[in-house]
Amino acid sequence: MTQGSKNQSGQPAQQDARFSFEFFPPRTEVGAEKLMRVHGELAELSPDFFSVTYGAGGSTKDGTRQTVNAIREKGSDVAPHLSFGGSPQHEIDALLQHYIEQGINRLVALRGDIPSGTGAVSRYYYANELIEHVRKTTGDHFHIEVACYPEIHPQSDSYESDLYFFKKKVEAGANSAITQYFFNVDAYFYFRDACQAAGIDIPIVPGIMPITNYANLQRFSNNCGAEIPRWIRQRLTSYGDDTDSIRQFGADMVTSLCEKLLEGGAPGLHFYSMNQTEPVRQIWTNLDLSRRS
Repeated sequence: MTQGSKNQSGQPAQQDARFSFEFFPPRTEVGAEKLMRVHGELAELSPDFFSVTYGAGGSTKDGTRQTVNAIREKGSDVAPHLSFGGSPQHEIDALLQHYIEQGINRLVALRGDIPSGTGAVSRYYYANELIEHVRKTTGDHFHIEVACYPEIHPQSDSYESDLYFFKKKVEAGANSAITQYFFNVDAYFYFRDACQAAGIDIPIVPGIMPITNYANLQRFSNNCGAEIPRWIRQRLTSYGDDTDSIRQFGADMVTSLCEKLLEGGAPGLHFYSMNQTEPVRQIWTNLDLSRRS
């Protein structure tokens, strides 16, 4: 598409779509070795960056830092997740300084949760307060990503309330957002339009979850509030224990979802890799993203 052209939705065409992969910190040496192998395989696709999750209440913060360091040492751009749950301010400040010294300039700022049973008192409660602190402490050094929810955060009182808190994160200094995964493309476009109407103008990148295991997908979706449409549930149920059919259906369905998102003006895709290569690489290949990126 040429400069200033429109796509099928009438939205401005995306000249420089961005693509990224998410990892979670491994808990064993074997897991760490596997993750570095997966990173090497996915790095060959030249994504814009990798992100590394933080765990509930910062429960994996040491693993996050170690994983971030390992990926950075391999020459990849990396975005650590950061939340305030259970962490005192001085620990957050020390972590920010460490990331600056490592040449890291992107963060994913989240509200997070206080670890259960610890009695910890968090310095922050909302993500916008963390963002405000990062901006006050480090200025514009970091490109700050935040989370958003096209199908509404499971703890939100209403759609309007969810937009309100999202906008507060933007006003605090967020540069772009990554959505919770979803399988209903209309949910994303409705959410994007609602954000524009509310004066939220940062890029909103769809989060993409490959489908490889129906039981795991159900569990994840119940926890995060992501809807699995009935037709998808019916198809997945019909395959029973046929994992090959589940994976092939998942790859085809998610590829179609991604095509519709990109055609409709989505500014990129963020893949929840689950520390695996093949599911996301198959979708990447189906979409020919190496050409697009």
